[in-house]
Amino acid sequence: MESGIQQRKPHYGAQRAFTFSFFMTTAVIVSYFPLYFQSVGYSTIQIGLLYSIGPLIGIVSNLFWGIISDKLQTVKKILLVILAAQLVTSFVVFQTANFGWLMVFMAVFFFFQSPTTSLNDSLTLLNISGTNKSYASFRIWGSIGFAAASLFFGLLLQQRGSGLTAILCLFTIGLSLVLSTLLTDGRSQSGKKIQFSGMVQIVASRQMVLFLLTITVVSVAHRFNDGFLALFLKQLGADPSIVGWSWMVSAVSEIPIFFLLSKYGHKYKELPLLAVCAIVYVVRFLLMSQVENPLWVIVIQAMHSISFGIFFFTVIRYIQRNVPDEFRATGQAIFAVCWSGVAGLVSGTLGGWLFRDFGPHVMYGIGAALSLIAVFGFLFLHYAYKHD
Repeated sequence: MESGIQQRKPHYGAQRAFTFSFFMTTAVIVSYFPLYFQSVGYSTIQIGLLYSIGPLIGIVSNLFWGIISDKLQTVKKILLVILAAQLVTSFVVFQTANFGWLMVFMAVFFFFQSPTTSLNDSLTLLNISGTNKSYASFRIWGSIGFAAASLFFGLLLQQRGSGLTAILCLFTIGLSLVLSTLLTDGRSQSGKKIQFSGMVQIVASRQMVLFLLTITVVSVAHRFNDGFLALFLKQLGADPSIVGWSWMVSAVSEIPIFFLLSKYGHKYKELPLLAVCAIVYVVRFLLMSQVENPLWVIVIQAMHSISFGIFFFTVIRYIQRNVPDEFRATGQAIFAVCWSGVAGLVSGTLGGWLFRDFGPHVMYGIGAALSLIAVFGFLFLHYAYKHD
């Protein structure tokens, strides 16, 4: 049965360029927003409050925009709307001097910024569905974009000062908005009427609930490192360049892994592969719990390639296999809620308490323990649902 919608051949070059561009924005937000806010006089507590809004808003915004996208059967138009809104709200953020209003505008900004990754993943998966192209061959451009922005924007900011952050942010969002007009929209070609009771049935199944819980457990451990790496390095006596190199190494380390996964990733079962990733997380965080020399942190960060690189790709593939195309955006949104929303909130509160009261080495030890729980979770799912 024809869906009545004429499908254009996807513009894969535009998809890769867009992925590269919006990950440049991610690099600005993750790496340089805190330095900007510090340069204009905000305290570390205030900066922490500004960043705590993101995971909280992300829980709502990812689901909201994912459901709207599936309901309207368009991803491209949703991306155009949220990118235009990002451009406007980011401009307002950089013009706001009052902290109370800044909190409000940052919340609005994250409402539109948080779902960009999951929507782009949805569009990529829909456009490569039924082809021999791999998700990893597109996601690799995100890693390249993040690494390039971390390096070159860092050099620019070092020369020109943190005031340039606003221009860089507006530039990357504006570029992403322009590139999004070239994207090929992703729509389900099944011709089925969207009934969200079907999505609820999939997500509420025991297998998917256990899978999402296990994902959340390992995500909390991962977010410990994301949120407190810079503070840990500072406590070890590292200068800001070491922090920059640590992020650079982790981003660059993803690139060869995504390349290999695009070629050979389909040959391996998802759940055993995820168990291997969780084991690498255990080793990685055990090493971090013992390290005293900040230079060793850079070396350990290279393990990000196996732990996160394979983990992220394999989770996307698992969801792709278990969630139908007509619910693609909602399925990716639910993963984003677990990965960044819930895990971000838990890691921020639990990690902050552990870091303050027991120290970063204990925090990383707890991260290793959570990763070990995830190992058993993935293995249980593999053997309990072997028929899948």
